[in-house]
Amino acid sequence: MPGRDLFCPPRRPRAGATLTLVFAGVLVAGAATGSLPGARSGPGERKSPAHTVRSAPAAAHEQVTRAAAEALAAGKSPMEAAERAVSRSGDRWGAVYSPGDYQEFQEALDGQYTGVGLWARRERDGRIDVTKVRTGSPAADAGIREGDRLRSVDGERTDGRPVTEVVALLRGDADDAPAGTPVTLGLERGDRQWTRTLRRARLSTDSVTVRRLAGGVTVIRISAFTKGVGDRVRAAVHGSSAGRGVILDLRGNSGGLVTEAVSTASAFLDGGLVATYDVDGGQRALHAEPGGDTAQPLVTLVDGGTMSAAELLTGALQDRGRAVVVGSRTFGKGSVQMPSRLPDGSVAELTVGHYRTPAGRAVDGRGITPDLPAGGDAVKRAETVLTGLGDPS
Repeated sequence: MPGRDLFCPPRRPRAGATLTLVFAGVLVAGAATGSLPGARSGPGERKSPAHTVRSAPAAAHEQVTRAAAEALAAGKSPMEAAERAVSRSGDRWGAVYSPGDYQEFQEALDGQYTGVGLWARRERDGRIDVTKVRTGSPAADAGIREGDRLRSVDGERTDGRPVTEVVALLRGDADDAPAGTPVTLGLERGDRQWTRTLRRARLSTDSVTVRRLAGGVTVIRISAFTKGVGDRVRAAVHGSSAGRGVILDLRGNSGGLVTEAVSTASAFLDGGLVATYDVDGGQRALHAEPGGDTAQPLVTLVDGGTMSAAELLTGALQDRGRAVVVGSRTFGKGSVQMPSRLPDGSVAELTVGHYRTPAGRAVDGRGITPDLPAGGDAVKRAETVLTGLGDPS
């Protein structure tokens, strides 16, 4: 089983399917904040959670809100009533979030999470091994190293558990454990076994990683579009070897802040259309800022885990002729959700529209087909494609 970063999205909402892409007021592919052109605030403007959620006029939202209000008047749970209404709506991406979950999503897209700073994977024999330790994290301060075995969390054995369950134990999801709360880990290294109590901390994510291949090609991998990603990508492009080319790796990227996806597009485009989207019958557009690097050859890597805002970016670079897309068909999440606040403070969101690429292609349910397939070493394949796009000398 492949490794999984122990920074993970917050607890999945009971009525939700996966992380979603939210436009108009709150931008989420896993609950982010920020605004799109045409919303009441300016593009990219940050607001507090109390002010970002607005009721949508869509009939489905009204039905869900009414069900929640009726439940509250009857002394029942508004959130549970809303979940039932969302389930009946048939909306694949409909979801209901508790106030805590929604706040947690917003913090995650701000590039923060609560944890101990471990990455791990489940091995074939069911054991959970540490694959990476974040510098300066509670795990690093406790002397935990890559290769250590994680035997237990707060007395509960981890062997045989899905990594998602181990994540939940480390985060203290069952108790909504905040930063500063203790968590006791059972560890093993060679013949040594020991326990160590750590305190959870607020940590920042590494959404962008940059590396240079032997031939001078720059590989920029984006795991999620958290706050600041666009600036980091532009800096990486500016610092890349001129003319050697860039590989933009969006494999496994489930989305994030749409404003950051547009900002990333601006690193490679000299202005122009990035996507259009419709909300309640009205169509609006997203545009890149001028001044991006349009000279260096560019290959974008995608796969079935490329979703949402990552698909929006891929479609823009492909349609504008800026990048050759290599890999496998993307997930196909191109719908627009709008959130509404329920009487108990929870948040319901339902689909109200869809976005399209600059050429007018719909993404939802279809995904984006790459220009070239890639099997095995996709990065090597992308490097070969770059050689054909420009003179690497």
